[in-house]
Amino acid sequence: MVEEKAAVIILFGGSGDLARRKLYPAMFGLFQRGFLKDRFAVIGTARRPWSDDYYRDIVTNAVKDQPGATVEAAEAFAAHFYYQSHDVTDAAHYITLKELAAKLDDQYHVGGNRLYYMAMAPNFFATIAEHLKSESLLTAEGFNRLVIEKPFGHDYQSAKALNESITATFDEKQIYRIDHYLGKEMAQAILALRFANPLIGAAWNKDHIQNMQITLAEAVGVEERAGYYEGSGAMRDMVQNHVMQLLAYLTMARPQSLTPEAVHAVKGDVFDHLQPYTQEEALANFVRAQYAPAVVDNLTVSGYRDEAGVAKDSLTETFVAGKITVDTPEFAGVPIYVRTGKRLTRKSTQISIVFKPVAHDLFGAQAKSNVLTIYVEPGEGFSLTLNGKALGQSNDLTSEELRFRHDERATKAAPEAYERLIQDALEGNQTNFTRWTELAQTWQFVDAIIAAWHTTTAMPTYPAGTMGPKAASELLARDGNHWVWQPTHVQLAD
Repeated sequence: MVEEKAAVIILFGGSGDLARRKLYPAMFGLFQRGFLKDRFAVIGTARRPWSDDYYRDIVTNAVKDQPGATVEAAEAFAAHFYYQSHDVTDAAHYITLKELAAKLDDQYHVGGNRLYYMAMAPNFFATIAEHLKSESLLTAEGFNRLVIEKPFGHDYQSAKALNESITATFDEKQIYRIDHYLGKEMAQAILALRFANPLIGAAWNKDHIQNMQITLAEAVGVEERAGYYEGSGAMRDMVQNHVMQLLAYLTMARPQSLTPEAVHAVKGDVFDHLQPYTQEEALANFVRAQYAPAVVDNLTVSGYRDEAGVAKDSLTETFVAGKITVDTPEFAGVPIYVRTGKRLTRKSTQISIVFKPVAHDLFGAQAKSNVLTIYVEPGEGFSLTLNGKALGQSNDLTSEELRFRHDERATKAAPEAYERLIQDALEGNQTNFTRWTELAQTWQFVDAIIAAWHTTTAMPTYPAGTMGPKAASELLARDGNHWVWQPTHVQLAD
């Protein structure tokens, strides 16, 4: 039985693309499940001079195609939405916002619960937090929680300054820094895989694992995000957050429980043991590149520097591959290879755990490494490659695969990442959010690599529709390893 949650949700950036594509459908999912029912209201804020009715039409259109949606349900959901034209730099607008929130609190019997959601340009995050304090928007009764989207800073120093601004209004237990990868089904399944299966858990260490590989591949290019991406790049956009969080789940020790405190304690220990790189080591162990023009399936695909809004001499990387090591007793010496990029062969997020092969005493050199692959998206599931005996009289070995996939209809009906995370925030569960200490450590790690890149103007390229530059494969080959996933069939669109 789902327990209804009462709250006034104040959404800064209510007219934005993220709100339409992700947040409104996520809240509608909570509405359909009864988690949000009668005692909630959403105040959308943005600069545009919309009316409540116009805003509700926007919300209705955003959710009408969701699984199980009906016209009646969409309209009933949208009736809980209110709009305020808002200049986040104008103190007077926060007074109006405070009065509207108090009115809706009484109307919906919310009890003072507030969820403040920052879904707009990050340069306004600190300003909003400061005004929430100076104009006394936080309630004395109920909870006050802040959900903040990435990017959380541009580097360690800017992230530190932002954190100091936010913590002047909210304490750490009230701050929910979203990394939507932590809301994905198969990301959350990593802990169950590792700690609920003795067969897997016993081999999950440096004695049995040869290497780990994390791939976050996108088939699309930069599209309309060039303005943001030029100041970010793949390292800041994907590695500092999503990749690092997946790495922590793969290498953290068994937590004492699944409480936020216990999980973040062991995650923090992983980041404490990230092996830092000198400038020379960073250049040797991390590869960057940009996608170049190519003809794919008889279509000409533009290179990154030809995209609208991108400088012709841009040194922004659209691809990163690197080797990371975590110097803990369990994983010291195990290389963790990561890669992410745009305009790659096809879209997929997957993790491959390559186990050490057995000694060649019975079958010679035939025995291959067992490989456990976790498919995060678009398909969700696992596969395990084993050595089996080939049919017939000989003792020849053959590779065999055990494969599991969640049913596609079931996955579509299951909560999406943002739905899970918004529910967690409303329930006060910080397990699947990031802490400031984690962000500080990951920013310092990637800052050193970016600083090393700044010592050179060389920018390798890779043809659009491939899996990156040759140097990404050479990075593994130096250790006698190779990328497990090497797709050749091109998929131009996600």
